[in-house]
Amino acid sequence: MKANGYVLTTLLLSGFLSAGTYAAESTTDGVATRFSGGTSETPDFQRHVVPLLGKMGCNGRACHGSFQGRGGFRLSLFGYDFKSDHEELTGRVDPETPAESLALQKPLMQIPHEGGQRLKENSWQHRVLLNWIKGDSPGQSNDAAKLTSLEVTPAEIQFSEDGQEVQLQAVAVWSDGTREVVTELCRFQSNDDQVADITDSGLVAAGTSGDTHVVVNYDNAVVPVPVLRPVSDQTGDKYPATPTPTEVDKLVVSKLRKLGMVQSDLCTDEEFLRRVSLDVTGALPTPQEISDFVTDTNSDKRAKKIDELLERPGYTAWWTTKLCDFTGNSDAQLNNVTPIRAAASEQWYDWIHARVEQNVPYDDIVEGLVMAESRDPGESYEDYCTNMSRLYHKDSDYSQADRQSLPHYWARRNFQQMEDRVIGFSYTFLGLRIQCAQCHKHPFDQWTQDDFKGFQGFFTGVVGRNNNARPDSRKDYTAMLAKFETGNLKGNQLRRELGKMLQKGETVPFGEVYTTPPPKLVVQERNGKKRKVRKGGGRTATSARLLGEEEIDLTQYEDVREPLMAWLRSPTNPMFSKAFVNRVWASYFNAGIVNPPDDLNLANPPSNAPLLQYLADGFIAHDFDMKWLHREILNSRTYQLSWKPNDTNRLDERNFSRAVPRRLPAEIAWDMVSQAVSNDEKYARFTSSNDGRAVAIPGAGTRYRNDRTGAAYALTIFGRSIRESNCDCDRSEEPSLLQTIFLRNDGQVLDMLDSRDGWLAQVAKENGVAFNAKSPSQSDRAAKAKAEQLRRTYANRVKAQQQAINKLKKQDGDEAKIARLEATLAKQKQKWRKFLRPADAEGPAASKQANENQSIDVAKAVTDAYLRTLSRPPTDDEAATAAEFITDAKDPLEGLRGVMWALLNTKEFIVNH
Repeated sequence: MKANGYVLTTLLLSGFLSAGTYAAESTTDGVATRFSGGTSETPDFQRHVVPLLGKMGCNGRACHGSFQGRGGFRLSLFGYDFKSDHEELTGRVDPETPAESLALQKPLMQIPHEGGQRLKENSWQHRVLLNWIKGDSPGQSNDAAKLTSLEVTPAEIQFSEDGQEVQLQAVAVWSDGTREVVTELCRFQSNDDQVADITDSGLVAAGTSGDTHVVVNYDNAVVPVPVLRPVSDQTGDKYPATPTPTEVDKLVVSKLRKLGMVQSDLCTDEEFLRRVSLDVTGALPTPQEISDFVTDTNSDKRAKKIDELLERPGYTAWWTTKLCDFTGNSDAQLNNVTPIRAAASEQWYDWIHARVEQNVPYDDIVEGLVMAESRDPGESYEDYCTNMSRLYHKDSDYSQADRQSLPHYWARRNFQQMEDRVIGFSYTFLGLRIQCAQCHKHPFDQWTQDDFKGFQGFFTGVVGRNNNARPDSRKDYTAMLAKFETGNLKGNQLRRELGKMLQKGETVPFGEVYTTPPPKLVVQERNGKKRKVRKGGGRTATSARLLGEEEIDLTQYEDVREPLMAWLRSPTNPMFSKAFVNRVWASYFNAGIVNPPDDLNLANPPSNAPLLQYLADGFIAHDFDMKWLHREILNSRTYQLSWKPNDTNRLDERNFSRAVPRRLPAEIAWDMVSQAVSNDEKYARFTSSNDGRAVAIPGAGTRYRNDRTGAAYALTIFGRSIRESNCDCDRSEEPSLLQTIFLRNDGQVLDMLDSRDGWLAQVAKENGVAFNAKSPSQSDRAAKAKAEQLRRTYANRVKAQQQAINKLKKQDGDEAKIARLEATLAKQKQKWRKFLRPADAEGPAASKQANENQSIDVAKAVTDAYLRTLSRPPTDDEAATAAEFITDAKDPLEGLRGVMWALLNTKEFIVNH
């Protein structure tokens, strides 16, 4: 890889290169030393002037770096647009009388300055700017040396007590071999100032125990420095003996040993089985599975269970859903792609599902997206339309999964603009939030606006579907369309009409995603001058630059995406494998090794860089085998730790010293509720089939048009990914009050408890007792409410008449009249008796008789309830409490219903631990 300077810095920090890559050269003192006296040196614009402006905050967002500038003076935000900044700055200098330049008088407050005083007269900062103006304000030449690395020492800081301080030193190494101390020109920040505070001069002070990074910024370099302060005295040789059976464990414990953070014990078999079943397949283990696993005495039973779970359909469905999240499979963004609404999201899901099921390497799946075209190789337009039409014909066994690639990736409505493509692609496959570089230098990363624009060239060669064929087949498209009476229909109207034809079994014309080759650059002579001009190629770029690499001549490729895909899967690419590995890790723990998982910027370094590097390298070495990655993580002792903390790791949520209980993803949460209340047959089906499961819903949108599970509302409140931006933040796993209310009171959950094919009904049947649903259907509830209203109406009438009779009696009224009124009231009570009794009342005698005649095996029912919800048997106290509740209830099923409801509403049920 031809790395530019900053990628080289990244590789150095990541362990790709040794610190001795560069030959030792003499290092020049910093400008603070050189310009404190009377030097006549002219500072360099890129090396000294622009970093100084950044250090003083001049090009910040709140000052001259804002888009509108301040006071008629605008600098590029965070610098690095040297040409523009030079033009702006030289407009405020006076070469004749440098000291009277506006660029100096304003920050010196010799002239009123809204930003306040930024310079002190005769300071080294003042002399740097003054000497630059005296030297004729030189700008940046095209052949100027580039920053190749920023060496920061110490490379790691370990504090042990309050009051300790460490001074950082930064040395810039340039491509011309020069080295210079630039500490005073760097900008510093702490990612957690409670653990480590840092001054503007780079002095790091110890804070509370824990770990964080301080970040050094200079030019386009961003260098994080780890800072650790142990949480206990159990560090180094004092660290207790800890098993490290896998390389993952060794790397995790290596960091914990520095922190004095001791791992929790292993989780129990029940905890492991529940955790891994939900994580891998999104389903609870069956009670029989739990019993078999706990009684199994084989030492490798956990590894075998992991292998078994990775072969279940739930694994395929869940990781297909995850990949659909990452890649943007959204109903709302695909409604212009296929003639039949929601079909595109199903096709997208089917295509990925088939490949996850076959364990196709991750890079090959990505290639099917990145290099996608509508036609398979060698397919004519007529054949293409015939095959695509088959996707919609009744009883056809043809599927999008049978096609080589997935062009829907390029056809989305939110993936048509080149800027949107760069941003979405970077989120999905590189774990980068690069959108900042669209307009200015990224504040937390190396990327500049030039990097963004250069990368954009790879996305210019793809044309979306838009109901049109490739240029060489448009006559065929028109001819096929002419066979149908579509008139002048266009857009959505035409799409709907073609959809009707497809449902009748017709073959209709389809639009295409296709690529246009880059233009040819030909030399033309005009007015005696020769120049290169574009010939053909439409909007396709002639050159592009991979992030952190040299420019590529795209005219050498038929498809400009070829070098992009080759770079993704290259072993020297530091981002592609890390982005996926980090997301997989985050799905099994409370956080990614880099967190948030889709923000791999240099100022947000991994909590354990060697661990991330090991998994990324192994993923590449194993040919991007996703199941290898899952096994490597799941078989580690680190994954199998208990959630119960000790005194050293109680606050740890980023170093993986214990399991952190976490809210389950929306689809799994809903499937788990559905599974827990089902009868045994349906319960077991969740572990062997995806039919009716929320994890198998293809698309995403506010209405889930193709959802046949009735889960739409639940998925919304539990935070299913809306797939709007490819950002991981499109999914929410934060707990909320609405989720609690839903589980406690929503009619859908209560109806599921009392379903005729639910577990309560099964218990009733097995014990030969009547099953009376406590929670009626919605229509039943409406009827009950109406009956209750009538009961109150008639009860009020009876009450009023009785009060009138009582009044007459008190007044010694006409006895004959009172007798007539009492007789009339008696007849009315008899007539209204069905309205006067509560809808669910059976009378004291009936209730007593029912309770005496109904009985269930309480101990077994309580144990089963715990196993099917919490995946463990109850403790003695829990069993006694539950049994007492059932015994004291109106009838045993009502008591058991209450126990199940309570278990569904425990924190232990709704989190994975």
